[in-house]
Amino acid sequence: MKRHIRTTSAIFILLALATAFTAMKARPKKVIFFGDSITQAGVKENGYITLIKQQLGSTSFDVAGAGIGGNKVYDLYLRLETDVLSKQPDLVFIYVGINDVWHKQTSHTGTDYDKYLKFYQALISKITAAGSKLVLCTPSVIGEKKSGENPLDAELDKYAQGIRELAAKNNIPVCDLRKAFAEYEAGKNPGNAEKGILTSDGVHMNDEGNKFLAKNMLPFIK
Repeated sequence: MKRHIRTTSAIFILLALATAFTAMKARPKKVIFFGDSITQAGVKENGYITLIKQQLGSTSFDVAGAGIGGNKVYDLYLRLETDVLSKQPDLVFIYVGINDVWHKQTSHTGTDYDKYLKFYQALISKITAAGSKLVLCTPSVIGEKKSGENPLDAELDKYAQGIRELAAKNNIPVCDLRKAFAEYEAGKNPGNAEKGILTSDGVHMNDEGNKFLAKNMLPFIK
């Protein structure tokens, strides 16, 4: 009788361990895209986050967007706990910087370069301390003319370089959208149009832009 009880108990323990192992193995990896209006629009039907989700499938990855229009780097810092850390993501893409530069010109509410880097480093430190991996995205475009011909190109290049340096300092991969967009515009914008190639207005993505973002970001997940 005692032997039977021991055998039954052992079976129950093995079944419980197998169930727990299967549950752990099956848990999808959680990926969060953290940013501004470009990311906010990314969850729409033709948005880049939706495209990435479709290509990854739903069983292995749980993909979500955490974008709010008009956000700058300090806005991301203020909502980091609620919108990202509380979700316990495995991987976070940070894609912010357009408004930090653009709003200097449009409303004088942009972010000075030194403050931008300090807030960005604070994001990196908090997210990595929570155990999540990171991908840093350089800001894409404010105007689609060839490199150097848009009014804010020099400033945007400066902020993009700052992100590259933070990535190197913290040993984090970079999705270099600034470089990728510049190369694309050089070859695919023969008329040197200010918008309409990858963006609808020089900043926000059209369908082609969303496909381009998905193409550049997807390898960092896979």
